[in-house]
Amino acid sequence: MQDLEKLKSIDNLKLKILLGLFTVILIVLMFPKGESIESDVSIGSIWVHDDLIASISFPVYKDPEVYKRELDEAAKAVYPIFTKEDNIVYIISDSMKSYNAFLINLLNRPGSDTSINNQTFLSNNSFAELKNLRTLKKSKASRNKENLEHFFSDAQKILRNEYTGVNIIIRSDNMALDSIAVRLGSVDKIEKTTGFLTMEQVREIINKNIYSRNYRNEFESALVEYTDHFVFSNMLYNSKLTQEEIQQAKENVSKYVGIVNENERIIGKHDRVLKDAWLKIQSYKKAKGEKIGLEESLLQSFGKFLHISFLLSIFIIYLFLFRKKIFYDNGKLLLMASTLIFLAFITFLTNLLSLSVPVYFLIFIPVASMLMTIIFDSRMGFYTTIIFSLVIGALRGNDYSFVAMNIFAGALSVYTVRDIKNRSQIFRSFFFIFLGYIISIFALGLEQFASSETIMLEVAFAGSNALISPVLTYGLLIFFERIFNITTDLTLLELSNFDRPLLKELARKAPGSFNHSMTMGTLAETAAERIGANPLLARVGAYYHDIGKIITPQNFVENQLNNQNLHENLTPEESVNLIRRHVNEGIELARENKIPDEIINFIPMHHGTTVISFFYDKAKKTYGIDNVNVSDYRYSGPKPNSKETAIVMLADSCESAVRSIDDPNAGNMENVIDNIIKNRIETGQLDEAPVTFSDISKIKEAFISILIGQHHKRIKYPKQEEMEMGTSGNEKKK
Repeated sequence: MQDLEKLKSIDNLKLKILLGLFTVILIVLMFPKGESIESDVSIGSIWVHDDLIASISFPVYKDPEVYKRELDEAAKAVYPIFTKEDNIVYIISDSMKSYNAFLINLLNRPGSDTSINNQTFLSNNSFAELKNLRTLKKSKASRNKENLEHFFSDAQKILRNEYTGVNIIIRSDNMALDSIAVRLGSVDKIEKTTGFLTMEQVREIINKNIYSRNYRNEFESALVEYTDHFVFSNMLYNSKLTQEEIQQAKENVSKYVGIVNENERIIGKHDRVLKDAWLKIQSYKKAKGEKIGLEESLLQSFGKFLHISFLLSIFIIYLFLFRKKIFYDNGKLLLMASTLIFLAFITFLTNLLSLSVPVYFLIFIPVASMLMTIIFDSRMGFYTTIIFSLVIGALRGNDYSFVAMNIFAGALSVYTVRDIKNRSQIFRSFFFIFLGYIISIFALGLEQFASSETIMLEVAFAGSNALISPVLTYGLLIFFERIFNITTDLTLLELSNFDRPLLKELARKAPGSFNHSMTMGTLAETAAERIGANPLLARVGAYYHDIGKIITPQNFVENQLNNQNLHENLTPEESVNLIRRHVNEGIELARENKIPDEIINFIPMHHGTTVISFFYDKAKKTYGIDNVNVSDYRYSGPKPNSKETAIVMLADSCESAVRSIDDPNAGNMENVIDNIIKNRIETGQLDEAPVTFSDISKIKEAFISILIGQHHKRIKYPKQEEMEMGTSGNEKKK
């Protein structure tokens, strides 16, 4: 863990200043353009300030919804533009000549029946198999080239007659239109579609013409089949010209509903803000933003900078005075800054949307509230909710309604995850977030005479916010835990599960150490609750403090089940090296299993720099006091630097000492605990931990109450002494 002095270094302070400036500047850049006139201006509210007089002339913009509707109506009013193909007769004739030459050659080719049967002909359209032409080819009347040319000539004449008449042909799918615009040069002529013939109608007319000429049956059928394939539309839809007309029609729609002249009153004091006045105010803000010069723009930006700076400075002062660990941790400050910048960016995007629906409910401030509560605590969650709401409200144009709604909904979301026990608990926040928004919406809506439609629409969007917020919180929490190396209470709860690999292995390989750790967990949790520390962190830290003993459990007396102590055959320095080794081995094991640093800190800190007294005394007796260096028999530290690690150090020593008492009565236990705590204080082991003498007194009381309860005497069962000796009553009689 980083030393507090290092965290207070000049370089660290510079990083904080840079982070703060970067955050403020980014937020200022995302402010909406224009003059910031009373932000809480909403339709139905009362203008409580002095008369608003226009300092410049400006146009009044239409309501965005009205303007969009007018654009749509203008686009719908444009007739689709068609152009007439004047050369259609030439095109058809030229196509028929090319195709006729090809077909004559095919029909007169030996074995042409098979060729025609398998041939599909393409000439601007897909041709089916010409069965009637194949029949015509078999007849005697059509076995020479002249008869075929006569056939094709008749077909050309019939088609030419139809296209040179007054009839204009369009596709049948365009007949659904009421009218179309026919482009003649640079002029559009509006025509009813009922005045045109469809291609199907033209085919019927051509067929009647053929039937009226009294051809032979096979000749007639082939001619009908053939001419059908050369009926084309000579009235073509032009999408490019139509789109140009639509664009021109939209450009002709005015964005404005009027103009306000310089020195004209926009709204008077105590007047109700009706729709017309609201539009004038919004237009005035926009006009002022476009008219201001460079100097005014810089002054306005500086004002925004001061605005955000003083809001964030309140938060920074709170951290500095009451949450120094967070203040000196740049990683946690970066996490909070990133969250605020992300919310500001979402606000910036919603400000760009000119929609009549309340998209500002998609700014998920309750997500930030829950994240800060889970990562830190409920006080931090509530404080960040207020500051974040004020900053985002400023970006919304100092929108008081937005701030009030989100502080209320965010505060309720904080309380729902204040004592979170598992990740699924996050999802119960949906109801409370929704409740907070509903109450706020109805309160402000009734106050401002909002319509029922407006209120219901806001409720719908608030419901979306309440539904999405828990899901986002769940996903972002995992992300923050990984990226910023954050250990939340949820992580600690998962680590406290006895099915975790390290705890299972500790229970299996070192059962004595495991039982010692479980008892310590109870002591540490109770003491932490009494002095306002984190009970869960203290308990989990106690569980993992001795995991290094998994490697060589037989080196420690609590795991020597056969009563053979290997240290009896070792020198004091060899024993000390074996004992101290479990600290480094525990740290390595924890890192391999990706245990958070907050828990790893307990492994070396629960020993601090204490002396391994048993082997130190043994060394003094063996070698003489002058020949022994006490530093060779100390743990390497560091000393505890938090309330939780200090509690675990005291719990470790007290639990072990009480366990070794022959007669563990209340007086003996209290004396042992007093002496151990006194020794830790006198040797400076608690100098770096933020614990007071009052805390020490409460810790001692917690330890005594629990240890006395665990070691209280019980009434002996009948014949218990005989059972302890391994003899039965019958054996005694014998």
